[in-house]
Amino acid sequence: MRVLVVEDEAKLAGLLRHRLRREGMGVDVASNGEEALVRATATDYDLILLDLMLPGIDGFGVCRRLREQSIWSPTLMLTALGDVDDRVRGLDSGADDYLVKPFSFDELLARVRALLRRGAPPRPAVLTVGDLRLDPASHQAWRGGTRLSLTSREFALLEMFMRRPGQVLNRFELLEHVWDGTYENRSNVIEVYVGYLRDKLGREAIETVRGAGYRLHIDDDPR
Repeated sequence: MRVLVVEDEAKLAGLLRHRLRREGMGVDVASNGEEALVRATATDYDLILLDLMLPGIDGFGVCRRLREQSIWSPTLMLTALGDVDDRVRGLDSGADDYLVKPFSFDELLARVRALLRRGAPPRPAVLTVGDLRLDPASHQAWRGGTRLSLTSREFALLEMFMRRPGQVLNRFELLEHVWDGTYENRSNVIEVYVGYLRDKLGREAIETVRGAGYRLHIDDDPR
């Protein structure tokens, strides 16, 4: 196993390298975002430990750029920023896990082992289906070159469809994931919001599958 440690605090970087090597892993260290991008592009790492507050390009930027280049090494963010918004932003930028400093090395190693077991299936930070793109981190979506103006519910519903393109999603699944069960299944809220999305994406974009639910249908060619 080969790990990239991205940490600008020399003492902590040294401790991480020492502990990981004791676990039988090969370890490289980068002290800033630019160096991390160079190393991660040149080497297929099994895991990246990524500090958030880096000189130059920060951890958010590093993670996003790696994902944009289709580099899917499992990434664990290490940071002193523990606010929920920071954790959400880190995960939305493409990170797989988040650990707040100061941390226990035993917990760090447990999380490392869990990520290594999980492997690195492609999970793009920006979702793309045909000419439709959606960025969960910036909460923006586009059809072709046109940015879409979506409410939070419309955005969440579109994201649900784009994470499972071509699959039929029933009313219960949509209510459970987008409305968190706050509406009864007999409510017509799904039909209403599907209608809103059709108005903004085009009537053909979301297909009704009679008796089953709805399916995102986006052609490869832009309108």
